[in-house]
Amino acid sequence: MTETATASTENAGLLESAFVVEMVRQMRAIDPYGHYDAMSTLEILEPFILTKEKKREIPIIGDPDELVVARVKVFYNAISALIESECGLMAVPLVNLTHEGFGRALITVGKLVVMDRTVRDVHRFGFPSLSKMKDEADKILSVALELIGNHSKVAGL
Repeated sequence: MTETATASTENAGLLESAFVVEMVRQMRAIDPYGHYDAMSTLEILEPFILTKEKKREIPIIGDPDELVVARVKVFYNAISALIESECGLMAVPLVNLTHEGFGRALITVGKLVVMDRTVRDVHRFGFPSLSKMKDEADKILSVALELIGNHSKVAGL
């Protein structure tokens, strides 16, 4: 099996995962003009993938544009939607960023904070690969679901 065939087989399973499907759904939701309608899943998620080469091209200091901020919100919205579908309780994402690209991302379920992340250098927001992005989301999701299970009374408020 060639290297590209192996990569496409790995991506095929990844592209069907609940997280990737939700990411695409969230990206299409913020597209008011239908630009993403004709794009494939990989094309839609391509801006989230920042290889080392792409990251080197982005200046270390810079202000994020609206598209980058929207992508950060899409990432946390997708995780919130998965939390909601797993536990049946409403998960609310909150992304608060300064114009310089620093801030916080929170996800709450009821009165319970299930995720609290400090976000830095948002203009360089991305992941080395699609699988790394899914792994990060899976980590956040599993911790959040564990917290909800341990503190279900607070999450139900």
